[in-house]
Amino acid sequence: MGPIRAVRSLGNSFGLAWWAKIETGNPDATYWFGPFLTKRSLKVKVSSFLDDLSSEGIDSVDHSFVRCRRSEPLTF
Repeated sequence: MGPIRAVRSLGNSFGLAWWAKIETGNPDATYWFGPFLTKRSLKVKVSSFLDDLSSEGIDSVDHSFVRCRRSEPLTF
């Protein structure tokens, strides 16, 4: 495990990591994208994930940024 990944993992374990909670319609699903050390880095990276979902023909996509601790599963 690299040093950046270790710091992200540690931040997540303390609930300090940033995640994007992405909810879609048709199919109804919730995706968690992260963890990230900063909200700014999350905002930069989430657009490509949202583009991928849109290209798959998802009807609606809503997202929010959350600072929390997450574990598996990351898709519901």
